[in-house]
Amino acid sequence: MITTQTMEYVRSHVRTVPDWPAPGVQFRDITPLLQDPKVFRVLIDAFVVRYMSAPMRPTVVAGLDARGFILGSVIAYELNLGFVPIRKKGKLPFATVEETYELEYGSATVELHTDAVKAGDRVLLIDDLIATGGTMMAGKLLLEKLGASVLEGAVIIDLPELGGSQRLRAAGMPLFTLLSFEGE
Repeated sequence: MITTQTMEYVRSHVRTVPDWPAPGVQFRDITPLLQDPKVFRVLIDAFVVRYMSAPMRPTVVAGLDARGFILGSVIAYELNLGFVPIRKKGKLPFATVEETYELEYGSATVELHTDAVKAGDRVLLIDDLIATGGTMMAGKLLLEKLGASVLEGAVIIDLPELGGSQRLRAAGMPLFTLLSFEGE
């Protein structure tokens, strides 16, 4: 179980960068969580503890490009599971399936190798944060195209004001968010 003390410890190491990448945006920077080995260990352990027991145990971990790779690969290693990268279009060398999603300023496409998961796999889908939810939804749809099911989407930070977590839950995706930054 993740304690309030653990969540506050992690929160205290998230850096807020005002007006980046555009005026009015409060960017939540997770790099301080990764730079300090103690904070990084606490962060990873918070996820590992959640997914080590039978009801929540995945068969594979998938990470969304790019910060989901950092978290997901370490969590997969700690759980003794395989790791699957979901990449931006054009970055994977083998046969892929792809999913395009809308952004505020256009669209983007992510891809997954066709042999990355098997039908029936229970996938933990990892990213650093949920803003509008487009990337995570695209990852979910890719995994489902190959017959896997997403056990849960997991992130460090939810930005509920942008509506992504609400949209994902409305689409039937279970979510675990360690921290929420709302109106801050």
